[in-house]
Amino acid sequence: MKKMHKALSVACIGMLLATALTGCGGDKKGSGDIIKIGANIEMTGGSASFGKSAQNGIKLAIEETNAKGGVLGKKLELVVADNKSEAAEATNAMQKLIAQDKVVAVIGPNLSSASIAATSVNTGAKVLAISPMGTNPNVTVDKDGKTKDFMFRACFIDPFQGTVMATFAKDNLKAKNVAILIDNSSDYAKGLAQFFKEAFTKGGGKIAAEESYLQKDTDFKATLTKIKATNPDMIYIPGYYQEVGMIVKQAREIGLNVPMAGGDGWDSAKLPEIASKAALNNTYFSSLYSPDDDSKLNKDFVAAYQKAYNEKPDVFAALAYDSALLVINAIKTANAVDTVKIKDAIAKTAGFNGVSGNVTFNEQHNPVKSAVIIEYKDGAQVFKTKINP
Repeated sequence: MKKMHKALSVACIGMLLATALTGCGGDKKGSGDIIKIGANIEMTGGSASFGKSAQNGIKLAIEETNAKGGVLGKKLELVVADNKSEAAEATNAMQKLIAQDKVVAVIGPNLSSASIAATSVNTGAKVLAISPMGTNPNVTVDKDGKTKDFMFRACFIDPFQGTVMATFAKDNLKAKNVAILIDNSSDYAKGLAQFFKEAFTKGGGKIAAEESYLQKDTDFKATLTKIKATNPDMIYIPGYYQEVGMIVKQAREIGLNVPMAGGDGWDSAKLPEIASKAALNNTYFSSLYSPDDDSKLNKDFVAAYQKAYNEKPDVFAALAYDSALLVINAIKTANAVDTVKIKDAIAKTAGFNGVSGNVTFNEQHNPVKSAVIIEYKDGAQVFKTKINP
């Protein structure tokens, strides 16, 4: 009987939550002097560096907008929910922001797995969410290839990013045999590995070895020793900085001194601390943004960011800043705080000038953007080259 009572209680709570969420669709929120924008980001956990940079970028965009008078005569307010770098927590964070905090739009999550998991919540509630850095194709489309109506992204997608690094490995590093070390617990890493492998082998390259690990692993030497025995020209590691730093460090310790490369998940000020500056020499990653971009818009952004936070912005700060401005622009264009009208407005975005490049959303809610290759030299990120779509 107690079990049945508990089951009924859980069912009732679920029904109430579903009602609260679906009731949000089209509600005219921000009826007072405040418009709330949510951030579903990684403030703790293995990817906390991403979330903290994203929070800084979003805050800067909102503060700049409020200093100019706000939007529709109202001030913007940022509400942050920590998804703890986990997919399940991202779903909880999305529920809180929409049902409890009554935000009109959500920025985040950054992680692809978390974005995919949380999408059903904001879609059911008819509230748009935009992932600054969720590059897996399934962030904005379902298994049948249908576009998720209320989900957007500010970044390029993994097929392009994987192809970019495959081209760089072949043309710039002259690699012919590449080993791949995949974070098997990450949709992001598995997607990048797949697209890199397809592009690299199509271009005549060979995969010397294909190994995997899981998030929160700490000892990689046995796997790296197996990889070393295959004598690769390069190792592709499409993971996140926490494990990547340890992998790079341990690879150098066993004398594996070939070039190593990855995706934008490497972009963290914590990476040189984990790997050591010297170990990161001869490593590269693909990204959407470089603070060394010499456009006036980016120079102004970098100056404002450095003044506010005493450091240069990374890609997560820049893409979150652009995401916030895209949401703000949509609210202005919709001329309302109706969540459906805001979604319709952002879907029509064309030629938006952001610090990470121009944004025009295609039918799958993806922007078509350039990529940059960043090289680590003595722990510092150095712009290497730019590759256009």
